[in-house]
Amino acid sequence: MSAVPSSSLDSANYDPVSHLNSIFSHPSTLTSVAATAAHLHTYQDDLDADIAALVADQSASDTESVARIQSAKAELSELFARIEGVRSRAMQTEEAITAMTADIKRLDGTKRNLTQSMTALKRLQMLTTAYEQLRGLARSRQYRDCAQLLQAVIQLVAHFKSYRSVEQIAALSRNVSELQRELLEQVCEDFEVCFAKGEVSARRGVLSEACGVMDALGEHARARLVNWYCNTQLREYRHIFRGSDEAGSLDNISRRYSWFNRMLKTYDSEHAAIFPHHWRVNEQLANAFCESTREDYKSILQRSMRRADGQTLDVNLLLSCLQETLDFENSLERRFTTNESRSSIDTMMSKDENKMTFGQAISEAFEPYMSLWVDSQDKQLATLIPKYRQQPLRNADEDFTAQLVIPSSTELFHFYRVNLAQCAKLSTGSRLLELSKTFAKYLDQYSQQVLFYFLSERPGPQGPSVEDAILILNTADYCYITCNQLEEKIKGRIDEEHKSAVDLQSQADAFMGIASAAVRALVRKVEIDCEPAWREMRATPWSKLESVGDQSTYVAELLRRVKERTAEISKLLHKQQYARAFCDNLVDGLVNSYIANIVQCRPVSEVGAEQMLLDSYVLKKGFTELATLNEEPGTQPPAGFVKRVNITTAKLDPLLKTLQVRPSPSEALVQAYLIHIADRSDTNFRKILDLKGITRKAEQGPLIDLFLAHRASPAHAGLAQNSPLLTPLQISSTSGAAGGSISGLGSTSTPSLGSRAFDASSFGSALINAARDGVDRFGSPALGASANASSSSGGASGVPAAQAASPPLAQHGDGGAAHGSTNLNENLRNIGKFFRRDVGTFGRFGRREEESK
Repeated sequence: MSAVPSSSLDSANYDPVSHLNSIFSHPSTLTSVAATAAHLHTYQDDLDADIAALVADQSASDTESVARIQSAKAELSELFARIEGVRSRAMQTEEAITAMTADIKRLDGTKRNLTQSMTALKRLQMLTTAYEQLRGLARSRQYRDCAQLLQAVIQLVAHFKSYRSVEQIAALSRNVSELQRELLEQVCEDFEVCFAKGEVSARRGVLSEACGVMDALGEHARARLVNWYCNTQLREYRHIFRGSDEAGSLDNISRRYSWFNRMLKTYDSEHAAIFPHHWRVNEQLANAFCESTREDYKSILQRSMRRADGQTLDVNLLLSCLQETLDFENSLERRFTTNESRSSIDTMMSKDENKMTFGQAISEAFEPYMSLWVDSQDKQLATLIPKYRQQPLRNADEDFTAQLVIPSSTELFHFYRVNLAQCAKLSTGSRLLELSKTFAKYLDQYSQQVLFYFLSERPGPQGPSVEDAILILNTADYCYITCNQLEEKIKGRIDEEHKSAVDLQSQADAFMGIASAAVRALVRKVEIDCEPAWREMRATPWSKLESVGDQSTYVAELLRRVKERTAEISKLLHKQQYARAFCDNLVDGLVNSYIANIVQCRPVSEVGAEQMLLDSYVLKKGFTELATLNEEPGTQPPAGFVKRVNITTAKLDPLLKTLQVRPSPSEALVQAYLIHIADRSDTNFRKILDLKGITRKAEQGPLIDLFLAHRASPAHAGLAQNSPLLTPLQISSTSGAAGGSISGLGSTSTPSLGSRAFDASSFGSALINAARDGVDRFGSPALGASANASSSSGGASGVPAAQAASPPLAQHGDGGAAHGSTNLNENLRNIGKFFRRDVGTFGRFGRREEESK
């Protein structure tokens, strides 16, 4: 039998039952019970012995610890006794030193008190002597010596503030204060007598020395003398211009300033030598004049506004008075400050110009009446818009350049700058805010009644020429940039509480909408050139083709015309963002025209659809070259533009691939429709049948029933309700006719092709309707994929986009009906927002262009 392992007995989780079961796991092991018991007794005895030894060791250790603790306590008691002894000796030493130095401290205190007493007595003697001398000098009016001695007396009196409890010192202080008051009154009396008797020149030296006394008396004395002088000098002015209605009217405003200029000359020649330069008496005189004149103007203007005859204040007179006032303030500014001269009323004031000392010192009185001036600017601007509408786009003797803008736009913003400078000089509050709203009002009118008018109505049915469209595009871009700058300049000058109310962003968006419309007009020029090629496509018998060959003959002609016209126009677009927007628009328009002409080519056989698909691949390759026509040979088109072309042309594939499938067996055509078109609309399915020439109800019925059965199966539960490609298609139900139309494919410029001939007169109305109906109708490439979205929404409503168009703007006359005009302007802004957002990503900073390269 093996011994019981000690490790198991020593375990904290020892279980004797388990241990015994493991030892006596079989009946045959019971013979070793006695031996196991003996072993356990031995193990127990060993443990008892170990415990006894450990207890004995611990007892001995505790005795040693107690002994060490007792020893430590004795040592601490001895240490405390030593500390107490040292402290006692330190206190005894301190008492001994204090006793030794007490006499020295008393001697130092006595010496300090004696010194202070001697100093105070000496100063008191000096004060008494100086006071007596000062009284004598004051009586004899020896002001030069009096001023020097007065300063000393005032300083000496300040030393005795803490001794006022002493009666003699308090009496002396009162005497000094009384003497100061007497000197003040005496000097003022001397000035009054001299000016009253006209003896200023004779006694100029005495008066100048008296100013030294006033300087010594302090700021309050100087202020009293200067205020007296200003009131004395302006007494005659107030009597003349306040006592007479004729002299005090606004018509005689120049007399006021002439009178004061003569007074300044008198001051320079006769009085400047009397007053110290640092008093700046002439500047304070000017301030007093400005304050008095400002109050006079306020009263005069109030009376003018309350006239019994009901006539309002003459704006021209108001502006004339304001101009003279600003010029006068400007002259004061140049005379009394070292700042740069203020701008005149007809020039731009710098945004960071320093604050003027005499800015609005008088002209502040005109601010409440500046609304009359704002109204006059409103009326003047109202006359400019019709004039701009009648002017030619450019001067007859001016050569066309790619950067040229319409002269009226620069003239309008120059007018704005001049008026902003005028208003900002006087008011940076509510009046400037009113002016900014007037600016916004006529920016709206300029964009709608001038630029859009030149773009849509005035050119006639053919639309604007390429040069005119470029001019309008450049002008819209210039107005957009300048409009933003104008907003920032107004915000930089207007008061903080009005900054949030200044907003010209909607006007800037309207100009960007004009730029988008101008780009679309340029695209339309290319589309018009392509009409012969489309006519050739429609003349091809697509239902009778027997095999697929190379590209169709119309493809080369179409690409040639597109590239020639695009290269010509792109050279004139001096900004990259507009050149790119033009190419994007053009690709969208050409693809939509291709779809429209597919509709006109029906019926299209399976071979015809396959040939069209091959042609579309050739066209796609040609379209990718549009962005680099004017670049060096071998230049790769931007990756972003290639991607845009691929996405735009890709919407041809589902239509043509569905048309490639034969109608028999029926299952194949239905499955092809569900895979490529992938919508649930039976109306759109009928359009496919119409395009394939399956027009009879007997032929369509089984196919439609099969389509409805497949559509209802759970496998096609995820189909879209309407296809954005087929929903906008408007196909007439005339059997076998080669007619039909397409609309709402993201390009309103695509004409109704019910007839094979292109009607150019529809362009103006289409462009206007696009702007009036909003962004979705416009189809700008700036909307990205919004063309499809707009198409989808149009089909869902069940209203054809062409039918939903509003009447032409020509019905509105010059101004247009109020409702139509407002909608047009709002939609131009909406177009501008999206167009700006899109061109901004690849134009202004060229980020997308650089990334694509």
